Parts: sequence; structure tokens; C-alpha cells
Amino acid sequence: MELVQQHPDVTAYLAADEAVDHEHPAVREVAARLSGEHHDAYSYAEAAYAYVRDAIPHSMDSGDLRVTWRASDVLEQRTGICYAKSVAYAALLRARGVPAALCYQRLADDDGSNPVVHGLVAVLLPGEREWARQDVRGNKPGVDARFSLGEERLAWSVRPELGEVDYPELYATPHPAVLGALKAAPDRPYLGRTLPTEL
Repeated sequence: MELVQQHPDVTAYLAADEAVDHEHPAVREVAARLSGEHHDAYSYAEAAYAYVRDAIPHSMDSGDLRVTWRASDVLEQRTGICYAKSVAYAALLRARGVPAALCYQRLADDDGSNPVVHGLVAVLLPGEREWARQDVRGNKPGVDARFSLGEERLAWSVRPELGEVDYPELYATPHPAVLGALKAAPDRPYLGRTLPTEL
């Protein structure tokens, strides 16, 4: 699949906004700690990926009722669903000058029911001409996502026969349907009932 930049200028994927708030001290602190141990862009991107995937539990797996949507909140509270964790990873990448985009899949149950939009991050490392999608959702039995610039190692591959979709668009900011659902949710159970089903 060919990924399509929503903005032709790659600097749009370095900007800070209300969700990808990479100028916040909480984001800067984690970025500084990781970059102190991982000096080149590749190893930093991989370390930041592992940090968000493994050190910040997916709230639906952990049972955490809080809803986070700002990168700084995800890192401080150490919780979030896929959208929030993706925002945190994008912020950590942008904090060190690595372009990062938000992108999405539409997934469903094994019978095609209960569709839901799933959040990913695409990274463009120095010297690379292609964006590489990453999934920081968090692993669990049956899910083994890995950082990869070659063959994708996402949590799930789409099944078009079930109506699942890889959306090709690369967004500089969270999709309005995603951000709106996060901001409107008083708790995670409510969010689980109001997740977007398509973009």
C-alpha cells in the first residue's frame, strides 16, 4: 500500500499541537532520557517505540478507566488506548526531529461485525524515502507487534473480505473523529461504546 501525506511539506509532521504536545516538559523528559541512551535516529526511534508499547499499558488490557488524549498525559499517567499511545509515540519522535504521522486501520471481529478504527504511527527516518508504519498498541497473547522499517510488524493485518481497511492517509494531527471521541469520553467504558467505526 502506498501511504499518502495529507501535507506535502514534511515539516507538518514535526509540528506540535494540542495532542502531539512534544514541547511539554513531560514529553521532553522522556525524550531526553531515551536519546541519552540511544544517540542515532534509528536506535532512538526503536527505543521510543519499545517504551510506548511496553511501559505504557493499553487501558483496555489493564482495566484502567482513565481516558488520555494528549501525549504528555499519556506519558505522565502511563495509560491510553491505541490512539493516545500513537500520539505519545509521535510526540517522542517529533521531539527529536524525526517526522511522525498518525495513520489508521479499520478492523473488525472475525465475522466482520463490530468495526472499529485502530491507530498507528508512520515514521520517516533520515535517509529513508518511505514512511514505515508502526503499532505501539501493546502486545498480548495473539498480538506481537515489532518496530520494523522493512516488512511491517503490526498488531493486525487487515482482512478486506471482512470490510477491514488500511487507510493510506498520513495525518499531521489526530483525525477529528478520533480526537473527538477521546475528548468527549468521561471514562474508558464510555469511550469503548463511542469509538469511531470508520473514517
